[in-house]
Parts: sequence; C-alpha cells; structure tokens
Amino acid sequence: MYWWIWKKLPGPKWLKAVQSTILTLAMVALLFFVVFPAIDAFFQDPTLG
Repeated sequence: MYWWIWKKLPGPKWLKAVQSTILTLAMVALLFFVVFPAIDAFFQDPTLG
C-alpha cells in the first residue's frame, strides 16, 4: 500500500517525502479530532472518576 501511494505522488523524491509527511500528519489529525472523539462516547465508563 505504501509503495502504491509513493508511486502515485507526483514529483521528485524530496517532494514525495514532503507530501507523504503531510498526508501522515493529516491522517493523525483526522484520527485525533474526528474519529477518536466520535467513538469516545461508546467507551465512557461512569464508574471511573
């Protein structure tokens, strides 16, 4: 999968490295700000302080 993404990104190696870093940071931000808060409601335990 990573090889497929690497081959689809345009430009030389340094630009591909920058683009893949941006993609990775975007995915982490998506997980932290959208996905994890959305599923947090399912894991709330009222017995924990």
